[in-house]
Amino acid sequence: MSHTGAATASEGGLANTGYLAIDRLTLVQQAAPRTPAAWPHQVGVLPPRAQSFQHRTEADQLRAAVDGGGTAVLAQVLTGTGGVGKTQLAADYARTAWDGGEVDVLVWISASSRSAITAGYAQAGVEVLAADPGDPEQAAEAFLAWLEPKAGQKPCRWLVVLDDVADPADIRGWWPPASRHGRALVTTRRREAALTGAGRRRVTLGLFTPQEAVAYVTAVLAAHDRHEPTDQINHLAADLGHLPLALAQAAAYLIDTDLTCASYRGLLANRIRRLADLLPESGALPDDQSATLAATWSLSIERANQIRPVGLARPMLQLAAMLDPNGIPAAVLTSQPALVHLTGHRAPIGTGGIHPPARVSAEDAALALRALHRLSLIDHTPDTPHQAVRVHQLIQRATRDTLTPDQHDRLARTAADTLTTAWPAIERDAALAQALRANTDVLTRTAEDALYRPDPHDVLFRIGKSLGQAGQAAAAAAHSHRLAETTGHRLGPDHPDTLAARSHLAYWQGRAGDAAGAAAAFEELLADRLRVLGPDHPETLAARHNFASFRGEAGDAAGAAAAFEELLADRLRVQGPDHPNTLAAHDDLAHWRGEMVVDESTD
Repeated sequence: MSHTGAATASEGGLANTGYLAIDRLTLVQQAAPRTPAAWPHQVGVLPPRAQSFQHRTEADQLRAAVDGGGTAVLAQVLTGTGGVGKTQLAADYARTAWDGGEVDVLVWISASSRSAITAGYAQAGVEVLAADPGDPEQAAEAFLAWLEPKAGQKPCRWLVVLDDVADPADIRGWWPPASRHGRALVTTRRREAALTGAGRRRVTLGLFTPQEAVAYVTAVLAAHDRHEPTDQINHLAADLGHLPLALAQAAAYLIDTDLTCASYRGLLANRIRRLADLLPESGALPDDQSATLAATWSLSIERANQIRPVGLARPMLQLAAMLDPNGIPAAVLTSQPALVHLTGHRAPIGTGGIHPPARVSAEDAALALRALHRLSLIDHTPDTPHQAVRVHQLIQRATRDTLTPDQHDRLARTAADTLTTAWPAIERDAALAQALRANTDVLTRTAEDALYRPDPHDVLFRIGKSLGQAGQAAAAAAHSHRLAETTGHRLGPDHPDTLAARSHLAYWQGRAGDAAGAAAAFEELLADRLRVLGPDHPETLAARHNFASFRGEAGDAAGAAAAFEELLADRLRVQGPDHPNTLAAHDDLAHWRGEMVVDESTD
């Protein structure tokens, strides 16, 4: 049974360059024998086994694909975002096949560039076939040709692993041939159709399950005589999104700094701290990893930014980094404020720094999402429009860490603009409304200060209204209470937005069943609005209207009728006879006069 653990070497994001690969081949040229190697023979060095492996079902999927007899899939493409453990899974798969005597020739190639792939095959050609080391291209082609099955030739059971393919173009022409005696395994962050097709199967490697994550961290800590409460490890795993690489580096940081899980989680929750400061430095990474978590996705972002429409992937990811990792509606990321953001922050094209003249369209924004999806930086599922985009929470945090404070705050306001623009005035789709509220909650936790500067953003009020419209009046009142307290503290008791928040609180308090409390709250608010805004201000008249209504709902129909009679006279004087608010006052006056008659007849 194969086991996999946290990511190492290639998964760490620092890939070998073609130059380094050629240098390795030069050493082979100097030292390689000019006679074919005897079988079994291994070419290339497998990454060392990571500490504290955890069994993962994807390992069984890989083996099942080659254990099915004549229907076996002999070429597999293992995909997933940086840090999920693709390299380790591939190494364990190869090591298991080698140790079990299942292959005669095992070739491991660090395939981060086309030149590295060529050099890896050339090294195999030199070692296995005694090919001429002076012509790497010819040696590589000779080895690929040798892998082709031939009549009368002793069959060789081979396995070729191409680890960390960075671009589908790099592997064009270098796919191992289909053979019933051979297997090929490719690991990559890419998800293009060019990597799959006839005879190739994609296997997607995801995050640790919660159980795998806890078992992994527990085992790593125990290996260093460290023991933590299981519930704290559970919480830590959730805080890190069950990402194997993050768990490996966080565990190493805990051990090196002698922190408890609870203390580390406290540091992690401090959004002022950068993620890179809470993980080991590059020289202290565990399991021979070559890059910190924060650097793992940087190359992928660069590559995504080069995919058409060029220059949009990064600003799109920055916008998505402010919102709900569990699902962002498509309408938010293709809204007009989002398009303005993408247009203004599009990276220059080419070395001349030329900006495209055209404004970014909704179609361009959708293609930018596809570019990020192709590099496994997001999951983009257009068929689920209310949760069309999902982003791992640590990719979001690493992305936000690259922003200056001013960029962060401006981006937060832009994200709030996208939410209010996408929010329908009348909520007929409960799933969309719930998704918009969830995104607003995340944005508020991520950048609350920015949403209050220079004044409270409309989205802060919109979420309370949405809760109330969804029938959650008590939740709307609780939200409005927090909003009123925060605006009062930040802006002062007489600021118009503080008074507006108090109005929302009083209204939803009444709708939640406390009509008497709502009437009292509106009476207090009315006194302050009279003092601050004057008697004829629309908000003052609105406070009088609400006070009268809830006074009636609290059982004082006569008082409500009298209040509406006075209000109607002022509405006629200030707003005229045909204004909707004047007509509403007419209706309410008639209603409460009718209630007075009912009350009198009942008595």
